[in-house]
Amino acid sequence: MRAILLALFAATAIVLPAKAEDVTVAVTAIVEHPALDAARDGIKEALAEAGYKDGENLKFVYESAQGNPGTAAQIARQFVGDAPTVIVPISTPSAQAVVAATREIPVVFTAVSDPLGAQLVKDMEKPGGNVTGLSDMSPVADHIALIKEITPNAKSIGFIYNSAEANSVSTLAALKAEAEKAGLTVVESVATKSAEVQGAARALVGRADVIYIPTDNTIVSAFEAAVGVAEEAKIPLFAGDTDSVSRGALAAIGFNYFDVGKQTGEIVVRVLKGEKPGDIPVRVAAGTDLVINKAAAAKMGVTFPESITKRATKTIE
Repeated sequence: MRAILLALFAATAIVLPAKAEDVTVAVTAIVEHPALDAARDGIKEALAEAGYKDGENLKFVYESAQGNPGTAAQIARQFVGDAPTVIVPISTPSAQAVVAATREIPVVFTAVSDPLGAQLVKDMEKPGGNVTGLSDMSPVADHIALIKEITPNAKSIGFIYNSAEANSVSTLAALKAEAEKAGLTVVESVATKSAEVQGAARALVGRADVIYIPTDNTIVSAFEAAVGVAEEAKIPLFAGDTDSVSRGALAAIGFNYFDVGKQTGEIVVRVLKGEKPGDIPVRVAAGTDLVINKAAAAKMGVTFPESITKRATKTIE
């Protein structure tokens, strides 16, 4: 009987969550900006709701690479050396750095548009290994429809992006495909660092009827520089993420990144409770919001149609 009880206890112990005092969740992002910060805070909130509270029974570590891929790689190596329970990289560059640094520590990425293109996993349904996460693949078709609805006379879309960001390259391909269906052309303008964003925006003046900025961390980190050019030139500027609307974009359909973080945190909790990351399918973030900015519209010479103002989930006056 004693042998049976010991065997039952051993079997139970395998599926128990990690001891709370042993839990460390290490989070890193390529840069600090509202969308990625909101994702980080959502992760923390989901952990707290599941009973993992920072400073009590959880050590929550956060590091930003400040926009530098080399720093992202250093942070990844540091985290691996520290051996946390789970590493959560936010954004494609941070995820690539972490996945390259470990095949053993569980990794749950988030805010990655194209996990397959970024070579983080080979299969969305069965990622295998030590990696899973949440994709924020932009609803590009909805973005094109929004541009057409608000600026029906537009014929060309200026696209500012960092050509070194895999997610932006994927978004560009999707945007071109959807734009062609809608009878629009895409004009590219590249900025490889935040200091180049203003120049990239200026390069679109006279060449594009509207500007569209994707969820590109390099560009979003210097978003106001593009907004200034758009306001001066009276070019409507649309964003790929809703958090950028309060920073001066005309409008956006996108994810609430705090909710994206919470959805990511739910996956982290599953790992903390014993599931293997490779057995958890990569999810695509759920939920879209329409956010509009009336002050930005006035500065860019745009009047929102009634269909937009009625449908907006949030309006910035």
